[in-house]
Amino acid sequence: MAILFEDALKKDISSKKLSKTYLIFGDDSFLKKSYADKLSAIAYDGDEFFNLQKFEGNSNLQDVYNAVEQLPMMADSKCVCLTDFDFEKASKEDFDRLCTLLESSHDECVFILRFDNVECDAQHSTKFKSLIAATEKSDGKVIRLDHKKPVELIKVLTDGAVKRGAKMDSNTARYMVEICGSDLNTLKNELDKLCFYKKGEVIDKKTVDSVAVKSVEESVFELTKEIFNCNPTAALSLLDSLFFMRIEAIIILHTISSSYVDLYRLKTAKKIGKGISYVSEQFNYGKREFVLKRALSVIDKFDDNRLELSIKALKDADTALKTAGADERIVMEQLVIKLIYIIVKGEAVDKN
Repeated sequence: MAILFEDALKKDISSKKLSKTYLIFGDDSFLKKSYADKLSAIAYDGDEFFNLQKFEGNSNLQDVYNAVEQLPMMADSKCVCLTDFDFEKASKEDFDRLCTLLESSHDECVFILRFDNVECDAQHSTKFKSLIAATEKSDGKVIRLDHKKPVELIKVLTDGAVKRGAKMDSNTARYMVEICGSDLNTLKNELDKLCFYKKGEVIDKKTVDSVAVKSVEESVFELTKEIFNCNPTAALSLLDSLFFMRIEAIIILHTISSSYVDLYRLKTAKKIGKGISYVSEQFNYGKREFVLKRALSVIDKFDDNRLELSIKALKDADTALKTAGADERIVMEQLVIKLIYIIVKGEAVDKN
């Protein structure tokens, strides 16, 4: 079965001609909830209390099955929604019942199965493929809603700023996507704040830096930037802020490590005469290609020895964090100093 995208949902909602079954997944929680709400709003008639029933993942599937099978109350149609049922961990009986719900055509009911926090691997999960096949049997639709592409997000932000009584050019919008992330719900919340702050005025990069909340990834990238700049005072201050925000040390470490992985890939590609586009294609960076441009801007600071020593320091920190009783703050503070020392001196703090 072909996996469909946002346009298919827009068409159904616009025409109000709905399929009887929808399986909705993807990485954009805002879009998934927004479209599930729009579908459910036009899928039922009569009283919402009786004809719109919503279930969470921990619900008894028999209750969901019964709700789908029951006729609408004093109306022609009803809607049943199930969110985040963990099909991978379900018993065989419950999984089979879920497949039955998807593959059965219910003339009076629209059944919407949505996954927000449950992982759905359309390529490798045998169970998820079975859910797709079951949806196909009922002529239902499988919809994937992923984060919008950067060019689409930029348009959402620039148009959204105008609608809110402010102005934002495309370069500022692109910068906002880079530091706040690609989650549409987060971007809209931050845009609301920016437009309130600069109502009737132009929102520039300085305003974004002052008002918008950076994503965890971007905050750690700021820390990494200060490490690359060999600025221990600023780096340790940012690390302190991340701990204050209760960001787990292992997440901070892995995000720092990702920047070093980017460097390693670029240096390796450079040795065979390749550049950013080659690395991006080989490792599926896609819309995250901008991180490679960041890495390229500091690549001259690292010879092979510095990069090798840095990666070893990162591995040692990973081992230390996974050791019982380790003080996470001390491990990360020592790592920051070690990484800066390696860039400056070209050797490890501990030479043994």
